[in-house]
Amino acid sequence: MELRRKVLAYITRGEGPDQQLLVYTEKNHPESGAQVPGGTIDRGELLMDALYREIEEETGISKNDLVLVGKLAKNTFFPRHRDRKYERNIFQLKYTGKGPEEWEHIVTGRGKDRGKVLALHWTPVEHIPELAGRQDMALDAL
Repeated sequence: MELRRKVLAYITRGEGPDQQLLVYTEKNHPESGAQVPGGTIDRGELLMDALYREIEEETGISKNDLVLVGKLAKNTFFPRHRDRKYERNIFQLKYTGKGPEEWEHIVTGRGKDRGKVLALHWTPVEHIPELAGRQDMALDAL
Protein backbone atom coordinates (compact mmCIF):
# COMPACT_ATOMS: atom_id res chain seq x y z
CA MET A 1 0.00 0.00 0.00
CA GLU A 2 1.33 3.40 -0.99
CA LEU A 3 2.09 5.93 1.79
CA ARG A 4 1.58 9.63 1.12
CA ARG A 5 3.23 11.91 3.67
CA LYS A 6 1.56 15.28 4.29
CA VAL A 7 2.08 18.43 6.34
CA LEU A 8 -0.55 20.80 7.72
CA ALA A 9 0.09 24.23 9.20
CA TYR A 10 -2.02 25.78 11.92
CA ILE A 11 -0.78 29.36 11.63
CA THR A 12 -1.92 31.46 14.56
CA ARG A 13 -1.60 35.03 15.74
CA GLY A 14 -2.59 36.66 18.99
CA GLU A 15 -2.81 35.13 22.44
CA GLY A 16 -5.46 33.63 24.72
CA PRO A 17 -9.03 34.59 23.81
CA ASP A 18 -7.71 36.81 20.99
CA GLN A 19 -5.90 33.94 19.23
CA GLN A 20 -6.79 33.54 15.55
CA LEU A 21 -6.14 30.83 12.96
CA LEU A 22 -5.36 31.41 9.29
CA VAL A 23 -7.86 29.60 7.04
CA TYR A 24 -8.73 29.79 3.37
CA THR A 25 -11.32 28.81 0.80
CA GLU A 26 -10.80 28.40 -2.91
CA LYS A 27 -12.14 31.60 -4.47
CA ASN A 28 -13.72 29.84 -7.46
CA HIS A 29 -14.84 26.75 -5.48
CA PRO A 30 -15.89 27.85 -1.97
CA GLU A 31 -17.96 24.67 -1.69
CA SER A 32 -14.68 22.77 -1.15
CA GLY A 33 -14.77 24.19 2.39
CA ALA A 34 -12.45 26.00 4.77
CA GLN A 35 -8.90 24.67 4.89
CA VAL A 36 -5.45 25.38 6.34
CA PRO A 37 -2.18 25.45 4.40
CA GLY A 38 -0.57 22.11 3.73
CA GLY A 39 0.20 19.46 1.20
CA THR A 40 2.32 16.52 0.14
CA ILE A 41 5.95 16.08 1.12
CA ASP A 42 7.96 15.58 -2.07
CA ARG A 43 10.17 12.50 -2.41
CA GLY A 44 13.48 13.20 -0.68
CA GLU A 45 12.20 16.46 0.85
CA LEU A 46 12.72 17.11 4.54
CA LEU A 47 9.58 17.46 6.65
CA MET A 48 10.27 21.04 7.75
CA ASP A 49 11.28 22.12 4.25
CA ALA A 50 7.93 20.81 2.98
CA LEU A 51 6.06 22.65 5.73
CA TYR A 52 7.58 26.04 4.92
CA ARG A 53 7.36 25.45 1.16
CA GLU A 54 3.63 24.64 1.34
CA ILE A 55 2.95 27.70 3.53
CA GLU A 56 4.71 30.03 1.11
CA GLU A 57 3.11 28.45 -1.98
CA GLU A 58 -0.41 28.66 -0.55
CA THR A 59 -0.29 31.93 1.43
CA GLY A 60 2.68 33.99 0.28
CA ILE A 61 3.89 34.10 3.91
CA SER A 62 7.67 33.81 4.24
CA LYS A 63 9.45 31.60 6.75
CA ASN A 64 10.91 34.86 8.15
CA ASP A 65 7.44 35.86 9.42
CA LEU A 66 6.83 32.58 11.27
CA VAL A 67 7.97 31.04 14.55
CA LEU A 68 7.55 27.30 14.97
CA VAL A 69 5.55 26.60 18.14
CA GLY A 70 5.70 22.83 17.79
CA LYS A 71 4.35 19.64 16.31
CA LEU A 72 0.78 19.05 17.46
CA ALA A 73 0.02 15.65 15.99
CA LYS A 74 1.05 12.88 13.66
CA ASN A 75 -1.54 10.42 12.49
CA THR A 76 -2.21 7.93 9.75
CA PHE A 77 -5.52 7.49 8.03
CA PHE A 78 -6.93 5.40 5.22
CA PRO A 79 -9.40 7.05 2.83
CA ARG A 80 -12.17 4.61 1.94
CA HIS A 81 -12.01 5.27 -1.78
CA ARG A 82 -8.24 4.94 -2.33
CA ASP A 83 -5.65 2.21 -2.18
CA ARG A 84 -3.18 4.24 -0.14
CA LYS A 85 -2.68 5.55 3.34
CA TYR A 86 -1.79 9.05 4.46
CA GLU A 87 0.52 10.20 7.20
CA ARG A 88 -0.40 13.69 8.36
CA ASN A 89 2.05 15.84 10.36
CA ILE A 90 0.36 18.86 11.93
CA PHE A 91 2.36 21.84 13.18
CA GLN A 92 1.51 25.12 14.89
CA LEU A 93 3.36 28.23 13.79
CA LYS A 94 2.97 31.75 15.13
CA TYR A 95 2.70 34.55 12.58
CA THR A 96 4.90 37.54 13.47
CA GLY A 97 4.34 39.61 10.33
CA LYS A 98 2.16 42.66 9.78
CA GLY A 99 -0.10 41.28 7.04
CA PRO A 100 -3.73 42.17 6.34
CA GLU A 101 -6.87 40.65 7.89
CA GLU A 102 -7.72 38.98 4.60
CA TRP A 103 -6.14 38.65 1.17
CA GLU A 104 -6.12 36.59 -2.00
CA HIS A 105 -3.14 34.54 -3.13
CA ILE A 106 -2.46 32.58 -6.31
CA VAL A 107 -0.90 29.22 -5.47
CA THR A 108 2.66 28.82 -6.76
CA GLY A 109 4.82 25.71 -7.06
CA ARG A 110 4.66 22.65 -9.28
CA GLY A 111 1.66 20.85 -7.76
CA LYS A 112 -1.89 20.33 -8.99
CA ASP A 113 -3.07 23.40 -7.04
CA ARG A 114 -0.79 25.76 -8.99
CA GLY A 115 -2.76 28.76 -10.23
CA LYS A 116 -5.71 28.36 -7.87
CA VAL A 117 -6.83 31.56 -6.17
CA LEU A 118 -7.17 31.22 -2.41
CA ALA A 119 -9.14 33.66 -0.25
CA LEU A 120 -7.31 33.76 3.10
CA HIS A 121 -8.49 35.27 6.36
CA TRP A 122 -7.93 35.16 10.11
CA THR A 123 -10.68 33.66 12.22
CA PRO A 124 -10.97 33.49 16.02
CA VAL A 125 -9.90 30.05 17.28
CA GLU A 126 -13.15 29.71 19.22
CA HIS A 127 -15.18 30.22 16.00
CA ILE A 128 -13.27 28.08 13.51
CA PRO A 129 -15.61 26.47 10.99
CA GLU A 130 -15.39 22.74 10.34
CA LEU A 131 -12.33 22.24 8.17
CA ALA A 132 -12.45 20.13 5.01
CA GLY A 133 -10.74 16.76 4.84
CA ARG A 134 -10.58 16.30 8.61
CA GLN A 135 -7.93 19.05 8.81
CA ASP A 136 -9.38 20.07 12.17
CA MET A 137 -8.34 16.84 13.92
CA ALA A 138 -5.70 18.59 16.08
CA LEU A 139 -7.39 21.94 16.77
CA ASP A 140 -7.92 21.00 20.41
CA ALA A 141 -4.15 21.20 20.88
CA LEU A 142 -4.08 24.96 20.15
